[in-house]
Amino acid sequence: MRMELCETPSRYLSCKEEVYQQIMREIDLSREISDEEMQNLIDDMVISQGREYGLSLMERQELARELFYSIRRLDILQELVDEKDITEIMINGMGRIFIEKDGRMMPWDKQFTSKEKLEDVIQQIVSKCNRVVNEASPIVDARLENGSRVNIVLAPVALNGPIVTIRKFPEKPIGVEDLISYGSLTKEVAQELEKLVIAGYNIMVSGGTGSGKTTFLNALSQYIPKTERIITIEDSAELQLQNVENLVNLETRNANAEGTKEINIRDLIRTSLRMRPDRIIVGEVRGGEAFDMLQALNTGHDGSLSTGHANSARDMLSRLETMALMGMELPLSAIRRQIASGVDIIVHLGRLRDKSRRVLEIVEVIGMENEEIIIQPLYLFREEGELEGRIQGSMHMVNELLHREKLMAAGF
Repeated sequence: MRMELCETPSRYLSCKEEVYQQIMREIDLSREISDEEMQNLIDDMVISQGREYGLSLMERQELARELFYSIRRLDILQELVDEKDITEIMINGMGRIFIEKDGRMMPWDKQFTSKEKLEDVIQQIVSKCNRVVNEASPIVDARLENGSRVNIVLAPVALNGPIVTIRKFPEKPIGVEDLISYGSLTKEVAQELEKLVIAGYNIMVSGGTGSGKTTFLNALSQYIPKTERIITIEDSAELQLQNVENLVNLETRNANAEGTKEINIRDLIRTSLRMRPDRIIVGEVRGGEAFDMLQALNTGHDGSLSTGHANSARDMLSRLETMALMGMELPLSAIRRQIASGVDIIVHLGRLRDKSRRVLEIVEVIGMENEEIIIQPLYLFREEGELEGRIQGSMHMVNELLHREKLMAAGF
């Protein structure tokens, strides 16, 4: 728990500035200094200066922690990154910092001491994953060392200063059993999805922002047989596949001023086809790469998985059509045939008004009829009222799976 600072915060801040400047003067830049050495140096100076400024023991401990975070970690953000209950961190320039905790958004009572300090932290984040962000290239996706996803937008695009959004993921990947315990899906549905994944059905996970698509994709991937070769393709590495020996992780790269060429999702999908994959997992399709993904699904890479933003399973098909047309100018009917033959199942997730994340529908792509893609729902979520502010409901089977060839080939 954070302690309350002394009644005269200016004394605390003055001591902090004094110790910081002393450390900057004494650091030996000619050699690498370990975290332990840095912590010892900070502790010694805080003890010495803390007496002069009349700081209490608790204030000195807080000061030593803040200084270490400022020099070696993410400054004030480190406290939020370390707190497990916080799922989202939103920095609106030098104005306010907001956090999402237990599904609720709230302002935080700290902020950066200066715009320069915030910019230093931003550069520290992007440099660790070989990304570049500046006025010439003001938008970037990055990640923290713990796997958290980071989006950064700088001026002149961001009018109210540097904007940083951090999406945190749990240290221990959430499995299907966890999703069942949370009420996101039922055991019956999980067992059916397990069969579909093992049998090699191509599955799209759709949903809105914050609906849990990446988490669900991670959970589904635990059903992939461990003997298969899996290639993951992402803008910024987020997937946490466990216990897979033959695993290849690919990540996009931005172009930079030094002439480094951009490598995008489309490039990675194309090269992955030459890497003898059993399954390809595309973290998220957002644009023209949808066409390349459909090509992969239609060239024998059964059991592939991906996610996409959509408002419903039917809407996911429309989004795939639009994105595929961005990648290749073909007649719409040809694109629809690619989708109908490549995508087998769509799992749609939603975030309900009580902030819970649920599987809302699972549909099967049947095929083409009169130039339209035909789908049928397999499971639908039905709301059954509320109890103590939490929505009650369950998944109900509405149709049997029509295309059972892959299940039969897998021995089910």
